[in-house]
Amino acid sequence: MASSGSPSDAQGYACRPGCGACCIAPSISSPIPGMPFGKPAKTRCVQLDENERCMIFGHPDRPAVCASLQPDPVMCGDNREQALRWLGYVETVTAPAHPDGGADGS
Repeated sequence: MASSGSPSDAQGYACRPGCGACCIAPSISSPIPGMPFGKPAKTRCVQLDENERCMIFGHPDRPAVCASLQPDPVMCGDNREQALRWLGYVETVTAPAHPDGGADGS
């Protein structure tokens, strides 16, 4: 893969220009350059540029979890809003349970 900030998978499905949903919706617990403690869900990564492209795509300091996200029709949907909703749903159902029993702290 080239360091273009737009990954594509083996089937040729590529990131949607101007999306960046996978860099906003999920929480990232690994350090990110500029975000040493990671980032909470629904928070824009500081490594997204003005065109919603990852500025550290292909760099060794990009978190492994970021590299593991590959564009896919299910994850990306038909538009950015669908991608944000899907990734938000996945974030919710995979979040660790809180001591009070609720995954969202409520």
